[in-house]
Amino acid sequence: MNKNIVIGILAAIIIIAGGWFLVSSGGNSGTATSTPTGTGSPTQTVNTPGTPTVTTGTLVIATNSSAVMTGKILPNGSQTSYWYEYGTTASLGTRTTTQAIGSGFVGISAPAFITGLSANTIYYYRLVAQNANGSVSGGTLSFTTNTNPASVGNAPTTQTNSANSISRTTANLNGNVTPNASDTSFWFEYGESTSLGNTTSFQSAGSGTGSESESISVSDLTPGTKYYFRMNAQNQFGTVNGAILSFVTNGPATPGAPSATTASATTVNSTSATLNGTVNPNGDSTTYWFEYGNDSLLGSILGSTTHQTVAGSGDNPINVAANLGGLASSTTYFYRLVTTNSYGTTRGDIMTFHTKQ
Repeated sequence: MNKNIVIGILAAIIIIAGGWFLVSSGGNSGTATSTPTGTGSPTQTVNTPGTPTVTTGTLVIATNSSAVMTGKILPNGSQTSYWYEYGTTASLGTRTTTQAIGSGFVGISAPAFITGLSANTIYYYRLVAQNANGSVSGGTLSFTTNTNPASVGNAPTTQTNSANSISRTTANLNGNVTPNASDTSFWFEYGESTSLGNTTSFQSAGSGTGSESESISVSDLTPGTKYYFRMNAQNQFGTVNGAILSFVTNGPATPGAPSATTASATTVNSTSATLNGTVNPNGDSTTYWFEYGNDSLLGSILGSTTHQTVAGSGDNPINVAANLGGLASSTTYFYRLVTTNSYGTTRGDIMTFHTKQ
């Protein structure tokens, strides 16, 4: 079998193993206890941010001039970056470029692709991670280069796209990933500040060469709240972060009884008219109707009602209307708008219109 194919398969195993770590283990820290629960399910964190937890990976795929390695990092709630230090002695002396890995309380694999090495040489290496709370180094390990051809490839590219299907407590986070011909995984970070802090589960984006549209639904959000989020992706050649975007969940923060505002009637003819008003569901599933008749007493039941109609569960005023027919000509009618949801019933002011002769 071609050596490059073998190297590619082994490197893919490293990344898959790293993804399994993310989904199932939640890292090595005794203080970070939140882990993803099921495909697409988010992990809402309540932990206190701290220094990252770092584990240098033992499995290295080496060639005559390169090496692929994947350690493990638990960011512990603060935006965390990582790099590898390496060299031909235990003093190390060389480091890779710094890569951002996120801010969640969930373990994430941390791959690196090192090039420019000498063949048949022992190299020492360790994983280092840093956030606002401090810098932590993993254990120093070693590997030996050989005479195999060097691995060829690139880190993925990623793009964060606008969120959609936003409700009071849920939203779909969207993005695009180009795997660049290497097995690639992606995930989203999100939170109530640009520090993010929550992480979705780890998903596969495949190993294609074209851009792939991806989406993960998050839940248990706070109503009426601005959230920030970004898409991340990684393969054996590195970790890439998308831009941070934002969305606002539907409000209000606490649902309540709906509001009802009766408005002037329009298109009034001798036997018909259109009744108008404004409804605000105030965050709970709401229906509305109009009461109307010849009775002007506020304390009495008006003679007729229109059909009940669904007004939704938003938190913004919406215009509503109902058409009446079969009215008596040259007659004064009284009417009002009525709304109801699980928090109560609200009646608008009584207004009048007079049918034509």
